[in-house]
Amino acid sequence: MQKKTQNTQKFYVTTPIYYVNAAPHVGSLYTTLAADVLARYYRSKYGDKNVFFLTGTDEHGQKVAEYAEKAGKQPQEFADSVVPEFERAWEITDISYDHFMRTTDPRHIKEAQKIFTKIYEAGYIYKGTYEGLYCVGCEKFITEAEMVNDKCHLHPDKNLVEQKEDNYFFKLSKFADVLLKKIQNNEYRVLPERRRNEIIARIEQGIEDISISRESVSWGIPVPWDESHTFYVWVEALFNYFTATQFLDEKEDFWPAQVHFLAKDIIWFHAFVWQALLLAADLPLPETIFAHGFFTINGQKMSKSLGNVIAPSELVEKYGVDGARYLLLSAYQFGNDGDLSMEAFDARYNADLANGLGNLVARSAKLVEGQPGFDMPDSYSESFAEHVENFRFDKALVDVWDRIAEADKYLNEKEPWTIKDDVKKRTEVMRPVIEALVQIAYDVKPFMPRSSANILTQLTAETIQTADPYFARV
Repeated sequence: MQKKTQNTQKFYVTTPIYYVNAAPHVGSLYTTLAADVLARYYRSKYGDKNVFFLTGTDEHGQKVAEYAEKAGKQPQEFADSVVPEFERAWEITDISYDHFMRTTDPRHIKEAQKIFTKIYEAGYIYKGTYEGLYCVGCEKFITEAEMVNDKCHLHPDKNLVEQKEDNYFFKLSKFADVLLKKIQNNEYRVLPERRRNEIIARIEQGIEDISISRESVSWGIPVPWDESHTFYVWVEALFNYFTATQFLDEKEDFWPAQVHFLAKDIIWFHAFVWQALLLAADLPLPETIFAHGFFTINGQKMSKSLGNVIAPSELVEKYGVDGARYLLLSAYQFGNDGDLSMEAFDARYNADLANGLGNLVARSAKLVEGQPGFDMPDSYSESFAEHVENFRFDKALVDVWDRIAEADKYLNEKEPWTIKDDVKKRTEVMRPVIEALVQIAYDVKPFMPRSSANILTQLTAETIQTADPYFARV
C-alpha cells in the first residue's frame, strides 16, 4: 500500500459522518469496522499516538430539519437525541475511534467558515441562480442521469422538488482537468478500480459548477460573507475530515488522511468535489478514497417498512462483540455489494468460530496445560499484513482460517492426545500448533480484539492453563 506514513509513521483513517435522521445499522457498522481494523492494525505498528481515527455525525441540512419537525423537536435537540445511539453502537462493538466529530461542534463551524472564506477570497465562489429538481432524501439536486421514472434512483418513493433560488456557486469545472490527471496518475487513489473508472468517466463527460449554499434552508452553517445563506450540507460536511486536525490537540500533523472509507453512493462527493475544494483551499489531497458496496438482507434492500434493518446491538446480542465483527468483515469481498442473512451468519459462526478457532484453542491448551507459555510475536504475519494494508479484509481472514485448518489437520495426523505419559514429548509435538495459534491470535487483534487478548494471555502466560471453550453462543 502506497502511503506517506513510511517516514513519518503516522496514519489517519476516517469513516463518513453519518446522518442523524436514523439510528446506526449494519451498513454503517460495516464501514466503521473497516476503519477500526486499520486503526488497530497501525497502532500496533506505529504506536497509539501516531494513529488518528475519526468518525461522527452529520447534523445539518433540510433532511435533518424535516425529521426534527416530525419528532416535534428543534434540529439541535433532535440531533442531540440521536447521537448517543451512534456512540452506544460504537461502544458495544469496540470501535476505538479517537474523536467523534459532530458538525454542530462550534469548533468545526468556525474552521469551516474560515476555509470557505479563503476559497471565496481566492475567487472560486460566485453568486448565481440555481433551478432544478431536488431530492430531500439525498440532500442534493438531481441530474437526469440520476433519475429513474422521473424520480431519484436512490429514493424512488419520494417526489423530487422543483427549486429555484439564488445560490453561491463553486467553480468546480475549473478543477476537472487537474483532478482527472491526478486520478489517472494515481497521485491520489480511488478504490476499488471500478469506482475509479466511474469517476474518470463522469469527469470526461464534462463538469459544471455546483451550488454550495442554500437560501431556503436555515438549519446549516451561515455563509460568513452573506448570512442570509447557509452552506449546502454536502460541501460543509466534507471539511470535517480536515477541521478535526485543526482544533484537536496534537492532530494538525495528521493531514492529509491516508484513507477515507465510505459507501459507493457518496463516492462522487468524496472522490471529486472534496478534492476540488481542497485544491481551491490550497490544501494537500488525501491518499486514498475507498468506497465499498451495499448490503441486501436475504436478497432485499434494507428497509424499515420491510422490517429487515439489522442493528449492531442485534448482532452483538446473538454473536458477541468479536463474533459480530468477524461475521461482517468476512461475509464477502470488501468493496463489493453483498447479501447478508442471519442463517448464513449462524452457519459461519459455528463453522469458523465455535467449531473452528474456539475448538482448536480449547483442545490445544488442554494438551499443554501447565507447560511454559510461548513468546509473543513481534509483528503480523507477512501475507496477513499485505491483505490488511490493501483493504482485503476478507482475504486476511481467509489467510487466518487457512492456518487454523492446517493446525487442525496437523493435530489429527499427529494425535498428540495419544501420548499419555511423556508430557515433554507431547509438548514438542504440540509446539507447531501453539506457535501457530499465538501468531493467529496476534494477527486477528484488529478484527477480534477481545478474543485475541484472551488467547494470547492464555498461551503466553508463565504456564498455560485450559480455558472455557470460546465462541459457544449459537
